[in-house]
Amino acid sequence: MTTPSSSPRHLVIVGGGMVAQRLVEALRARDTAGEWRVTVFAEEPRYPYDRVALTSYFSARDPEELNLGDPALWDDPLVRLVRDCRVDSIDREARQVTDRLGRVHDYDELVLATGSDAARPPIPGNELPGVFVYRTIDDVAALRGWVEAKREERAGTSYDRPVRGAVIGGGLLGLEAAGALKALGAQATVIQFGTHLMDAQIDLGGGQALGRLINDMGIAVRVSTATKEMRPARTTGHVGRLDFVDGGRLDVDVVVMATGVRPRDNLARDAGLPVGERGGAVVDLSCRTPDPHVWAVGEVACIEGRCLGLVAPGYAMAEVVVDRLLGGEATFPGADTATKLKLRGVDVASFGDAFARTEGAMELVYADPVAGVYKKLVLSDDARTLLGGVFVGDATPYASLRPMVGRELPGDPGAFLLPEGSSGGGAAGLELPDDATVCSCNNVTAGTIRSAVTEHACTDVAAVKSCTKAGTSCGSCLPLVKKITTTELEKAGIEVSNALCEHFELSRAQLFDAVRVADLHTFSEIIARFGRVPAGVPETPDGVAPAGLPAAGPGRGCDICKPVIASILASLGNGHILSGEQAALQDTNDHVMANMQKDGTYSVVPRIPGGEITPEGLLVIGQVAKDFGLYTKITGGQRIDMFGARIEQLPLIWRRLVEHGFESGQAYGKSLRTVKSCVGSTWCRFGVQDSVGMAVELELRYRGLRSPHKIKLGVSGCARECAEARGKDVGVIATDKGWNVYVGGNGGFTPKHARLLAEDLDDATMIRTIDRFLMYYIRTADRLQRTSVWVDEVEGGLDGIRAVILEDSLGIAADLDAAMAGHVDAYEDEWRAVLEDPEKLRRFGSFVNAPATADPDLAYVAERGQPRPATTAEREGAATGGVLIAGTTLEVRR
Repeated sequence: MTTPSSSPRHLVIVGGGMVAQRLVEALRARDTAGEWRVTVFAEEPRYPYDRVALTSYFSARDPEELNLGDPALWDDPLVRLVRDCRVDSIDREARQVTDRLGRVHDYDELVLATGSDAARPPIPGNELPGVFVYRTIDDVAALRGWVEAKREERAGTSYDRPVRGAVIGGGLLGLEAAGALKALGAQATVIQFGTHLMDAQIDLGGGQALGRLINDMGIAVRVSTATKEMRPARTTGHVGRLDFVDGGRLDVDVVVMATGVRPRDNLARDAGLPVGERGGAVVDLSCRTPDPHVWAVGEVACIEGRCLGLVAPGYAMAEVVVDRLLGGEATFPGADTATKLKLRGVDVASFGDAFARTEGAMELVYADPVAGVYKKLVLSDDARTLLGGVFVGDATPYASLRPMVGRELPGDPGAFLLPEGSSGGGAAGLELPDDATVCSCNNVTAGTIRSAVTEHACTDVAAVKSCTKAGTSCGSCLPLVKKITTTELEKAGIEVSNALCEHFELSRAQLFDAVRVADLHTFSEIIARFGRVPAGVPETPDGVAPAGLPAAGPGRGCDICKPVIASILASLGNGHILSGEQAALQDTNDHVMANMQKDGTYSVVPRIPGGEITPEGLLVIGQVAKDFGLYTKITGGQRIDMFGARIEQLPLIWRRLVEHGFESGQAYGKSLRTVKSCVGSTWCRFGVQDSVGMAVELELRYRGLRSPHKIKLGVSGCARECAEARGKDVGVIATDKGWNVYVGGNGGFTPKHARLLAEDLDDATMIRTIDRFLMYYIRTADRLQRTSVWVDEVEGGLDGIRAVILEDSLGIAADLDAAMAGHVDAYEDEWRAVLEDPEKLRRFGSFVNAPATADPDLAYVAERGQPRPATTAEREGAATGGVLIAGTTLEVRR
């Protein structure tokens, strides 16, 4: 920590957002002499947070999870953060600001970082209750509360239906808002005045592809539509209807305005500073206003005649001001207007001259409407220099190509539009020049990353991030940072370690083969044979940790290797996951065979193969949920989840389900989750194969199959693809001649479409192909590596996988077949095995001395009309009877 100089100068920053935080962070990192003390006036009552990730607030209710940077920054003696304190006026002559409480503060230099307000177009009715903007945590919290209140007030009534939401504005923010409404269980319609979505970032072709992807998410889209008026509902006075200029209308319960932002330049205006034609405090390339002691950064700054509503230019401005305050001559380097949509399930990016406005520019387009993919490169008239690009549905090349804007591409530009892993396709082999910007948020070049490896002894991505700040903001550049780091280590002759952890020098794939060949069955045997003693820990003759050593000591492993070895042993058919030593290796969820939820309770998810269930089965699940007071939800994987069970209730619930033919759906494991299906030829007039029957067969075949990451399958009965099979690790799509098999898809944080592995296969060949694919993946993938990544990184890529599985190029096909047959033969339901073993049942108690007694002070809140969990006493009195744990046995009381 810097010691303050005798009389540091005073910098006042008005605004407590992302750019203000970056400015303070950069100044404290570079002002080693303590020349400046900083006071930040934040209007919001919280620390600076990541506004770019605002939508994630809906999946992480604690707003502190969005806080930026190191919290220790605000404990620095040279830094003062004044929260919930608006600045009302500036006296430029006296160099003073006055806050909302009337307090006056002197400054030597003043920075305006007040950002923008959400625009509210002058539509009649835009102030009605139920109309929201989408700009701050308070905005999204209010939106969430409104939607949940609407759902609760109509739950169980004759008016019980989904909340109807509309988003006015189809740009980046509007689509994120629509995704937020969808996540809250509301219907969502995006209303866009222009011809297509995101028309400020992508062209018509990309917008049409994006519209299809948004529709596939269950979000409606209306383009070329202008809203004439918002009308109130007669019964509540809340917003109830939108009337459109074309005569159309839409009934709504909530509206989100996402039509852009307006710079908050009122302080600059009132202080007599010039503002731009469209607002914003006018600054020069040093980010200084005409007043030599007043600066402006971020969205409130009008630089080169415009305000920039992106975080990367704001960060660049912050660095310029810091350099100038410390005596430098830095100038604004220009705006990187590249954008990437952060909406789960939709991959969209644009960069550079995306609309080909440069004279002589030519456009190279790749489109696959069936797969929902649109890619475009904008090139100079000689088809060599990259000017910009648009990616929809698959933005994999974005990270590598964006830094190449203005540079000549090597080889055929068309190759960069082909799917990764295809022959000659993708940007994986592209090597960036040293001055190419990799991380635009922090202005980190490829050369800086390389020098971190060669000159600063950074030997992994974590060290490079710490040294350069690359990848520490939005994180979209991290794959490229990792690639450059690994390449540079290899060039320098530094071995790139694939070690699983400090206890094993082997990678997961190597350890899998070692355990299989050595025929080892316990963690003790494995670590004694293949483990190593971590640096700084005394070695013992038997390889077992001396008494008193921490859990990460030799012989005990760590939180990385223990779950991996547990998975390996399970994949090799080593018995129940809670048997013997294996019980101590499991992750939290596997340890109790249920998913822990945020309130400390657990979810119970029985298997429903292919989504097919009898009316009797539905009644059983409903009665169990009712008796135990569980929250129920039908998931996208075609099964019913039950939430809110306490640990001592789990065996009681399992018993009821098992008695009626259900088994564990293994939602807690890195294993097969579900096989989704459409109704297929049995019911659908378009179906050409029995997709439900095949889905059931596949799910029963692969149930319990442990793997490096969770896996999901999908079976569609025709090319209409209603089961969304190409979004799964393995997708099967029916044809008139049989089945097409697609592999390597997922719907996770980086969604990818699966790619065709084989086509027109009969039933037996198709199942054998999937058997081999899954077993090859299980044996060779890294820890927590999804199939989508593995397909690209395994030797030979998809072509290599095809050769191994279909042509037996490695001579291991029979071994893979035998391994899967062994899995199928050895399968047992993990819930039933616990119920039949008193020793395993001992694990399921709230307290050692009171296994069947829940804390009487626990309070449960009803979730949208669903009941709180029932108490033990209530269950004992239920007409259906109850099951209580007594000691180590299950006792049924009627």
